[in-house]
Amino acid sequence: MPIHKYKTFAEAEQALWNFHPDDAYYSRLEELWDFADRLCPIHYPRGIFKFRTIEEANKHREEFELEHALKMLAERKSKQKK
Repeated sequence: MPIHKYKTFAEAEQALWNFHPDDAYYSRLEELWDFADRLCPIHYPRGIFKFRTIEEANKHREEFELEHALKMLAERKSKQKK
């Protein structure tokens, strides 16, 4: 694997982008998301939700995900105390 040197952090960040993905890239991405789902599954509430704006929908999703993250954090802390 080659070693690359960058002058700035922004230049290094830009090098991470893949502007021409191939099938192997999508396979690795699928494996990554599958692993993340097994490592930290999140179950969204069932049903259909109506929102007046995209901002309202995003706020609902962010609140749900934050609640889930706080719940997982509390569970991990309680396991550490045992």
